[in-house]
Amino acid sequence: MTALAAPAPTRAPKRRRSTEGRDAWLLVLPALLPVMLFSVYPLVYGVMLGFTDAEAGLNAETHFNGIDNYTALAGNELFWNSFKIGLIWAFAVTALQFLASLGLALLLNLDLRLRWLARTLALIPWAMPPVIIAIMWQLMLNPNYGPVNRTLETLGLPSAINWLGESAIALPVVIIVGVWAGMPQTTITLLAGLQSVPAELNEAAAIDGASTWRRFWHVTLPALRPIITAITTLDLIWNFNSFALVFVLTAGGPGGTTMLPSLFAYNEAFRYGNFGYAAAMGNVMVVLIGAFLFVYLRAQMRRR
Repeated sequence: MTALAAPAPTRAPKRRRSTEGRDAWLLVLPALLPVMLFSVYPLVYGVMLGFTDAEAGLNAETHFNGIDNYTALAGNELFWNSFKIGLIWAFAVTALQFLASLGLALLLNLDLRLRWLARTLALIPWAMPPVIIAIMWQLMLNPNYGPVNRTLETLGLPSAINWLGESAIALPVVIIVGVWAGMPQTTITLLAGLQSVPAELNEAAAIDGASTWRRFWHVTLPALRPIITAITTLDLIWNFNSFALVFVLTAGGPGGTTMLPSLFAYNEAFRYGNFGYAAAMGNVMVVLIGAFLFVYLRAQMRRR
């Protein structure tokens, strides 16, 4: 009996260099160019501008001045006070916005009559530009003819209130407006998360005798945790960088009580013409908020 000879090993065909990568870049390039032109380039230019003495003027010369802007900024108490106000604004609006949006999302998730109408109405602030929202609230809060003071007067309550002109209440009022304006996107995101929670989990918990609160705390909320982390992070960034809403409402007043850092940097650049100094403020804000978000997200990932 003759032994069968082992088949000779076949040589793998040489892999031809694929052009898929080049074709992919050609397809992505039309979308990548606007991103590079309108996002990446202004970001890099802004960072570089923070290390110069750039000022407004057609013939103004720009020179590299190292860290002079940041040294001056370290002793600028007005800027750090605006940064503190910005943190109060961002955290307050984000927290209240999340709580209100979560309650509204839970309500809209119920099988109620005219639920479609309630969901449509909840989206109205999302469809309005921040400038329009600010003008609308300015009219409502007008101390002379606004419907808010008129309603208080009808109820026999104190009505001579300058909601946006008194330093003691201007920031809380602006925070309430910010919560109202930012609720829709948070509500819709949480509502989508609620609808993705398997109904079997709640049914099993109910069979085991868990109350409505315990089912929410131990079943619904843990399932929503990744969505909550994502939306609160985005809300915090958006709220801290908020500009148009507060600018139209109060322009940072009265007495600087609503002066967010973005407004402070805007005034430094376009009212006083110190572009380099204003760019340094923006760089500091990006670094500090980026560091905080890194710590926050790392803590959330560890909890998971």
